[in-house]
Amino acid sequence: MPVEKIRNDFPLLKNWIYLDNAATTQTPYQVIHAMHEYYTSYRANVHRGIYELEARASEAYNYAHALVARFIGADFYWIDEEKDFEFSELIFTSGATQSLNLVAESLSRGWLKKGDRVVVTAMEHHSNLVPWIRIAQEKGLELRYVEFDEEGELKLDQLESLVDDNTRVVSVTLVSNFLGTINPIEKIADIAHKKGALLVVDGAQGVPHMKVDVKRMDCDFLAFSAHKMLGPTGVGALFGKRELLEKMEPYEYGGDMISDVERYSASWNRLPWKFEAGTPKIAEGIGFGAAVEYLNKLGMEQVRAHDYELIRYALKRLEEVPRLKIFGPSKPEKRGGLVSFAFEDVEGVAKGPHAHDVADYLARRRICIRAGHHCTLVAHKTLGVSASARMSTYIYNTKSEIDAFVDSLIELEKKFRS
Repeated sequence: MPVEKIRNDFPLLKNWIYLDNAATTQTPYQVIHAMHEYYTSYRANVHRGIYELEARASEAYNYAHALVARFIGADFYWIDEEKDFEFSELIFTSGATQSLNLVAESLSRGWLKKGDRVVVTAMEHHSNLVPWIRIAQEKGLELRYVEFDEEGELKLDQLESLVDDNTRVVSVTLVSNFLGTINPIEKIADIAHKKGALLVVDGAQGVPHMKVDVKRMDCDFLAFSAHKMLGPTGVGALFGKRELLEKMEPYEYGGDMISDVERYSASWNRLPWKFEAGTPKIAEGIGFGAAVEYLNKLGMEQVRAHDYELIRYALKRLEEVPRLKIFGPSKPEKRGGLVSFAFEDVEGVAKGPHAHDVADYLARRRICIRAGHHCTLVAHKTLGVSASARMSTYIYNTKSEIDAFVDSLIELEKKFRS
């Protein structure tokens, strides 16, 4: 991968070592230009007019849907010479969080009933956990947890025993945003579907880093965000199998999501607009499409290979740091593009720096990482740690940046030990 050439496309990389890509990625000029062009050349609402500006805006926004749908292998069919959809399995949302809430809330309306079971894992992000906790409390559902082992891998035998004939939903992350674990979604889909359960996948950390095909994975729903894959904030996507989306109730109500309204009744628009109420984030949606085009040109196999090489190198170099505890799989092939870690105390000798001390020390050297619980309190409590630090890579990071990061950790550990 031509990393130095790629780096020239990103305006903020000249002065920073940016290793917080699991939180949000940087944005290339190509995406910025696509959004700027909308604002300066054809700014208008979509799906509501017949003048030229509106037509251009609608076509660009719809085309962005198609780009993102193709990116993950979702089905869609055009009508009107590729100007609108007959249907699409790809819905634009505000991000993975809204996508997962949409699924949970919509399924709670007539799909889930008291006594039904929902299976989640102990490594989930709060966005794929709290909605199910709330609905379980409201509906009287039983929430079951699959644990992970010392390597941060899911206990599939336990999953198989927990999923039974009363299980309606299995909801799991593709890649853990804390442990980095890549979960075997195809195996999990087989376990869920054998018992008639739906499989919901949080793809926020997976879709940006590897080739994803929803048909091969056989998931029923997949959620992800644009800002973790070079796009703008405030927009993301939900894939859902057509037959499920057709049956589900909308999550929000308003303009453009209706087919007809009478005084005491309403009917819904076709997919995807049934789930996109109100004026959408048009520029952001267009930027999302531009980000996908950028990644398509690189090739997702190359993106994954670059991530793998950086994480392999990082894990090797981190072995040089005394008292460092690394969470998640030890083998880089089982990890996404992130490593979470914490310093261990040596009783009677030295106290290790807290995760926030680590982040602060690195920040003063213009190295950006994340510190805290990463919205995975259940996973952190399972391991008995209050916080961790996390470094995460993407297409523009280099081994020299990994060296600067690790060398700074070694310096910090020496300061605390002395």
